[in-house]
Formats: sequence, C-alpha cells, structure tokens
Amino acid sequence: MEDQAADSARSARSAPVCYRHPDRETGVRCTRCERPICPECMVSASVGFQCPECVRSGSGTGHAPAANRPRTVAGGSVASDPRLVTKILIGINLAVFIAIQADKSLLEQVVLYGSWPPKPFAPTSGVAGGEWYRFVTSMFAHQEYWHIGFNMLSLWWIGGPLEAALGRARYLAVYFVSGLAGGALTYLLASSAQPSLGASGAIFGLFGATAVLMRRLNYDMRPVIALLVINLIFTFGFSNIAWQAHIGGLVAGVVTGYAMVHAPRERRALIQYGTCALVLLVSVALALVRTAQLT
Repeated sequence: MEDQAADSARSARSAPVCYRHPDRETGVRCTRCERPICPECMVSASVGFQCPECVRSGSGTGHAPAANRPRTVAGGSVASDPRLVTKILIGINLAVFIAIQADKSLLEQVVLYGSWPPKPFAPTSGVAGGEWYRFVTSMFAHQEYWHIGFNMLSLWWIGGPLEAALGRARYLAVYFVSGLAGGALTYLLASSAQPSLGASGAIFGLFGATAVLMRRLNYDMRPVIALLVINLIFTFGFSNIAWQAHIGGLVAGVVTGYAMVHAPRERRALIQYGTCALVLLVSVALALVRTAQLT
C-alpha cells in the first residue's frame, strides 16, 4: 500500500504530457477539450490555445472547419513538417562547409571582415569595399569541424521546436535578422581586418527568442538559461570567438521573439514583421556608421 501511495504521489507531481507527443511535458491545455498540448500543437485562439483536432472540427464556433485553420502560438500556419526550414538551414551550412573543405580559397570570399587594406589606404575588399554580401555568406561559413558541429547541434535542438512554435516565415525572419544584427555589431566593434564566420549570431538569436517563448508559456526556463550561460562562458572564455556576433544576435532574438509571441492578434503581422524591419534598419545604420569610419 505504501508503494502504491508513493507511486500515486509521484504521478500527481509529474507534469502532464501532450496527447499527440507523449514524450513532451506541458502545462498548457486546449481551452475546448482540455487535453494537454505542447507548443508544436498549440493553435492560438481568441482565448487561450486549442488543439489541432478541435480547430479542424470547428466545434462550438458555429463556423465551418475551413474558417478555423490551425495556427501556431505566433499566428503562423501549422506545417506538416515543423522542422523543414531548420533542415534546409542545416543543409546549406553543411554544403558550404564541404565546399570550403574542398577549396580553402573559398573561405576568403565568404568570411566577414571590415576592410582591406587598412587606412590610410582606400579599402578594395571587405564590407567597406562594397562587399556587403559578406553579412549573409558569413552566416553559413565554418572552417573547423567542432565549430560547425556545435552550431548545427544547437540549431537542431533550439531551432526545431522554435520553428514549430512560430511557423516557418516568422522563424526564418528571426533567424536572418538575428544573424545580420550579429554581423553588424561585429563589423562595428571588431578590428576592420578581423575575419568572422559562422551561424553563431543567428543561433544566439534563436536562444533569445526561445527564452521569450518559454516565459510566455510559463515553462521552466532553467534549461535554456543554463544552455545560454554555458554558451556565454565559451563566448568570453576564448579569444578567437567573435563575442560581438553572439551579443548582437542575442539582443535581436529577444526583441524580435518578444514581438512574435506578444503581438496583439488584431495587428499581429504588422507588429511582428515591423519589429523585424526595425531591428534590420538599426543593423544597417550601424553598418553605415562603420563604413563611414573606414572610408
């Protein structure tokens, strides 16, 4: 009897699991059927969240099922493959890495740096020399195996669930805006000849957006905070890591992530994409300031 009582007490303390994904604990329930649902299964409603089955059936709404299309927490469409964009991003990073390993000279064409030659000479290469494309190419470039391995594992662990929660378009917007913001801060603060590469700025942005999402859903934030602290220790513990990209990406991820999950439903898309555009505009302004210093 005592063993049964202990088992009952443990079961009572354990969090419920999503009815569609039994391996995922959740504290959120569908407002219609009250079944537990995880972020991937949540469909934003006027009050709370609903499960995909209730939305498709249109139960209790008086509307046809087509009028209640499944939506993510941020208002995006629920996709059949919620990790598709994450898989594509990983594929692009791996393809660029393989290309760099096959031809080392390619690295010089994709890495991010301010200018060369340095003052008093006029820059002929680098961002200040007109090669603005380096902000994008450097986001997908890695040189070391440990670097791409760590970044791609982080992208899979953090990016996949975030993509499912935000939807493809919003997730991609957070990723690119964070990566570009990290590149802009690196360009502004780092030495003009210092090369920078990797998806770290974008991934730190996903960390920031994930933290905001977990706080919005009242989830236990200790795991993501622990991961973030570990990454920050690595960021400032090694001299060859561009901390500017990490901090810039993190700040951009927090800002855009907050807009994604807290925007009011009536003006959701306007606020979400407007915030992304504003962060991008600030990044461009920082880049222009630095270009004026170097030319």
